[in-house]
Amino acid sequence: MKKIILALAAASGIALAAPAFADHHMGSEVDEAHIKDTAHFLKMHGEQLSAAINHPSREKDRVRDAYRHPLETLAFFHVGPEMKVGEYAPGGEWYSRLLGHYLGGEGQLVGLFFNPVLFSTDPARQQGVRDAAAKFPQDVASFTGLPADRFAGMTMENIPAEQKGTFDRILIIRMMHNIMRWNFADSEIKAMRELLKDDGLIGIVQHRAKPDAPWSYANGTKGYVREQDIIDFMRINGFELVASSEINANPKDTADHKEGVWEMPPTLATKREDLKGLGESDRMTLLFKKAK
Repeated sequence: MKKIILALAAASGIALAAPAFADHHMGSEVDEAHIKDTAHFLKMHGEQLSAAINHPSREKDRVRDAYRHPLETLAFFHVGPEMKVGEYAPGGEWYSRLLGHYLGGEGQLVGLFFNPVLFSTDPARQQGVRDAAAKFPQDVASFTGLPADRFAGMTMENIPAEQKGTFDRILIIRMMHNIMRWNFADSEIKAMRELLKDDGLIGIVQHRAKPDAPWSYANGTKGYVREQDIIDFMRINGFELVASSEINANPKDTADHKEGVWEMPPTLATKREDLKGLGESDRMTLLFKKAK
């Protein structure tokens, strides 16, 4: 399957990192099928995705591409340009700027923000979340040059009935540790399940703890979570694992830092010289579907 995908990418003029698809877990039939589908996806949409990634407005963002593998990641999640896609907790909007270009023509990017009532008991902070959601379309419009009405923003509070069952994909990028340590992951994931179409998928990229890491380290407070814990958590909340990938793996990350993931680049919170140049954190990349 690796050769098929790389050959299709080369035929389309798409540059892929050499190991990106080489490390898919190949032990199950579901992964085999998904890789075949990914090869087809790249043949259909690879040029559009590559064009969005290489847009001139992403010049500053592009320095992180080598560590975040946006083409391979979005292809693995099968994010098509015509889809309605929710980006959960956009934050710094690194993915928003890319997805805005990619989805702004045929599809729709929706910023999904925390349920403000669960996020904080402070009314001012709650309103800040609502304001960020309202401002999201204009933010994306400002760096894509596309009309703001091509995009949308909403909180996970009181989801409108007309939004339920309308999303093709929801992406949770490096955020599971936060909603788990803040103790509202269950309700947020359940709300996302309501937003997804029956065949909709959730894609997760998350800092990965070692399988034998103690719970005190892997409970989200250090930024790292055990991969099996995420899989089990999603299963409990109505999802089945479709496939996993090593696209965003980084074996140089020992994932045992005293101050957590923030010691790693790009944050380098403790300015440790031995961590510079190692790339970003080791990350799991998981794709889930709604359980029947």
